[in-house]
Amino acid sequence: MSLLPPFPAGMSRRHFLSHVAGAAALASPAVDFTNTLLANAPVMRKRRKAAIMLWMGGGPSTIDIWDLKPGAATGGPFKPIPTSADGVQICEHLPLLAKQMHHLAIVRSMSTREADHTRGRYYMHTGYVPNPSVDYPSYGAVIAHELADQAPDLEIPPFVSVGGGSVGPGFLGMTWAPFAVDSNGNVRNLEMGVDKARLERRLAMLNTIESRFIAEQRGGAADDHRRVVEKAVKLVTSPQMDAFQVAKEPREVQERYGTSSFARGCLMARRLVEAGVPFVEVDLGGWDNHAGIFDTLSQRKLPDLDRAMAALVADLAERGMLDDTVIVWMGEFGRTPNINGGGGRDHWARSWSAVVGGGGFRRGLVVGETSADGKEVTSEPFSSQDLMASVLKAMGISLETTFTAKNGRPMKIANSGKVIGELFA
Repeated sequence: MSLLPPFPAGMSRRHFLSHVAGAAALASPAVDFTNTLLANAPVMRKRRKAAIMLWMGGGPSTIDIWDLKPGAATGGPFKPIPTSADGVQICEHLPLLAKQMHHLAIVRSMSTREADHTRGRYYMHTGYVPNPSVDYPSYGAVIAHELADQAPDLEIPPFVSVGGGSVGPGFLGMTWAPFAVDSNGNVRNLEMGVDKARLERRLAMLNTIESRFIAEQRGGAADDHRRVVEKAVKLVTSPQMDAFQVAKEPREVQERYGTSSFARGCLMARRLVEAGVPFVEVDLGGWDNHAGIFDTLSQRKLPDLDRAMAALVADLAERGMLDDTVIVWMGEFGRTPNINGGGGRDHWARSWSAVVGGGGFRRGLVVGETSADGKEVTSEPFSSQDLMASVLKAMGISLETTFTAKNGRPMKIANSGKVIGELFA
């Protein structure tokens, strides 16, 4: 399977990307691609599982988005509106998403303990609290690892992070690290420093030197290095890299998603899943609203979220991809029910919401509830590992899977989280 390789000793991720940058100069269109996943996308996409995580960095105020408290002192000025899901109401500033709620489910009883940005981000991505002795793998690494065999012809990375760096592969290794791009499909650290002819001469010289070292049996480093360069060249010359080029979509499709970076990221996520990538994370930061939260939400954050997320859900459904593609919307925590003196809300992990849809999930429902003021979960609370276990189940990934960390300790997938039963038929 053509995936980004683990780095040999002494090779950094930046070093690898420098090879990718060089190889980019040699890129040319493929002549024959009839047996690849892209050529067979209409058939293959119906059999592949994938997940798209919409990451709301900063901690979104879910009490103002998915679990409004009209009439309560903590409720804020926004009004709830009905949706396409019977009995489910969400914020008035999400009118497009309201029409897609029959495809989604809200978990209103998330209750966690990590109200620090860094720790909360790590916990929500891995199902584990930070531990100095073990580096745990994130959603993307776990899902890419478990679904690797479903797309043997995939030449682009199986874990793509759009607009943010995500959380890494932990003890699973760099093969499963996030491949970070911006919303225009540009790869970080991918810079051309020489022209094509000069680069070709350099690669020829490198091949001569490495061939001599390999022939002299001076150890495995040269052979490993050659494989890294070959992977880099294959990556940037692959026609599958076209999946990153959102600008190639029809104008009406681009307009449906919107023009923001998050909108382009959502459209790219659909293209990548179509191409066979099992996990894509799209970042929409800016939710750490300690002051002036209601103007920020109503004028900027919610309109951006509404248009792009609604377009993504509808697009996947219309293309027949939603049954095999799980969507996860979440941040590191929620925000305080009490409104502070600056007209904002502070960090709050005790009672908040996440949203899921697609895959094997039931849709058009709400799971769990909070008190009238939003300060407490009044039904069964759910943790990060519970949500992760539920996502994996919705994708058909076995929860009996056990990994072995570098210290030899067995690690149960999703930290032995319990499945949120109401999300499944």
